[in-house]
Amino acid sequence: MSVIVLILVGVLVLAVGGCVCVIWASRGGPRWVRGVASVTLVAGELVRRSGRSRRGSSSGSDSDSGD
Repeated sequence: MSVIVLILVGVLVLAVGGCVCVIWASRGGPRWVRGVASVTLVAGELVRRSGRSRRGSSSGSDSDSGD
């Protein structure tokens, strides 16, 4: 197995685990699950904002004015 494949599998496992923690925390999971869920939601928001700013600077027009 290539190192790149191992890294991608690791990122996939972290993403799925984070999603599971978000669902579990919404149903009243233990404190550590709520912590992981918070980190997952913050990371997702950062990725979303990063993609939004990258799109806005490259296209020159604001096509995402739904917010």
